[in-house]
Amino acid sequence: MKAYSIDSAKQEVKEIDIEMQANTVYSFFNSILTDELSTLDKHTIHSDAEAISKNMEPFFIGEQLIVGNALIVGKDGLFDTDVTIPKDDLESLVNYEVTEFYKDVLQLIKDSDINLYRIFEVTKEEEDIKLNTEWVLYVFNLADDRTKEYFLDELKKAVDAKKDITIHMQNMAILALNATANQ
Repeated sequence: MKAYSIDSAKQEVKEIDIEMQANTVYSFFNSILTDELSTLDKHTIHSDAEAISKNMEPFFIGEQLIVGNALIVGKDGLFDTDVTIPKDDLESLVNYEVTEFYKDVLQLIKDSDINLYRIFEVTKEEEDIKLNTEWVLYVFNLADDRTKEYFLDELKKAVDAKKDITIHMQNMAILALNATANQ
């Protein structure tokens, strides 16, 4: 099966031939914890869920933050297929320039069990909203320097106090939603 691998350290996209079996993704990352992202239409981006704790390099596919290497396969319903996106198009979506804010956050949370993509719910004005940590980081990365500094300081306090980082991110999501509502 035609697939792409992205090596975040070498900053390169390679076309590979891979046979997808039950353990292929786990073997590819040498990890039993992986994430599946559907950022690309009719494709699945597989990534190593332990990449943060391994201090692997982050990058973006479009606006989606990926940490570590990625394996991209085509998707047709429930079935893996050959990739259909041209390599040049994929490479145009990949950006290895990650802001210091993201790098600082990833360094702070490297010893936690946080998953950037795990969905959590927050309630705003009696409406349940499904978000994830990656969204929280995206929003705060857009903020002014003072807000970013506040976010990093509060995250450091939470990490030092050994608080649940997912709950901390939920609280930061609520803060971000309330801030946007007041503008």
